[in-house]
Amino acid sequence: MEFKDYYKILGVERSATEDEIKKAYRKLARKYHPDVSKEKDSEAKMKEINEAYEVLRDPEKRAAYDRLGASYRGGQEFRPPPDWDAGFEFTHGGFARETDFSDFFNSLFGGFGRRTRGFRARGEDHHAKIVVDLDDSFRGASRTLNLRVPQLDEQGRLVMRERTLQVQIPKGIREGQLIRLVGQGAPGLGGGPSGDLYLEVHFKPHRLYRVDGRDLYLTLPVAPWEAALGATVEAPAPTGTVEVRIPAQSQNGRKLRLKGQGIPGDPPGDLYLVLDVVLPPADTEQAKEFYRNMARQMAFDPRRALGV
Repeated sequence: MEFKDYYKILGVERSATEDEIKKAYRKLARKYHPDVSKEKDSEAKMKEINEAYEVLRDPEKRAAYDRLGASYRGGQEFRPPPDWDAGFEFTHGGFARETDFSDFFNSLFGGFGRRTRGFRARGEDHHAKIVVDLDDSFRGASRTLNLRVPQLDEQGRLVMRERTLQVQIPKGIREGQLIRLVGQGAPGLGGGPSGDLYLEVHFKPHRLYRVDGRDLYLTLPVAPWEAALGATVEAPAPTGTVEVRIPAQSQNGRKLRLKGQGIPGDPPGDLYLVLDVVLPPADTEQAKEFYRNMARQMAFDPRRALGV
């Protein structure tokens, strides 16, 4: 997928004001609109112009795009980095998927709700994605979070306002779950109540565990003799070190379930240990001779099932 340089498409600088963006769009629309244009591929060009304008005219889309755009050029191979949109506070649930726009647009802004407009006495709800440590879900935690709020200043230029919040991360929170902060959204109109702020929780990659709902997965290295003969070994768990029995004749990739050792809840998740049989290195003459003896004494063909 190619990165699209929306500023280049509209022919404006990255520092362009709201008025400059509008003027550039109108000028290009007069030139390329299919109803009046004699330019080749005017319809495709107009779709590209509409897409660029959809992003740059909206302070929130523009701020999110600017976070990525400084590191890419138009036409460059692009893949959105994980959690690239974390820490932004938006006045709505995100951005709607647009069928007329490119895969690039929808990879950034697709899959969210459309903004709702109109007079309401209650303030609009705000939304933000946050990334926390998995350990916070095991025990609960109080965290200081900094959110960036995109706005237009009096000259129509995009600026970022930051605010700091003290947030309680509940014990047992899951990936994708929302934390609601009452009254932390937009101010109400005419003295109405403020909206709420919804924080969508995501976990930082953990050095040991992979998360699936409330379940955790841990790759557990074992020696060949432990897998073949069976053994009792120690393994890390969120609650501390546990002893685990490796059944005899275990193969690489076998899963052992530790019930209730995953993310807390009602019921709690489980911890799955995925066995990884690790071969000792043949880095000494003695070790090499050990492997030669195995080859001579064990009639073992690992490719027998392939029929070769």
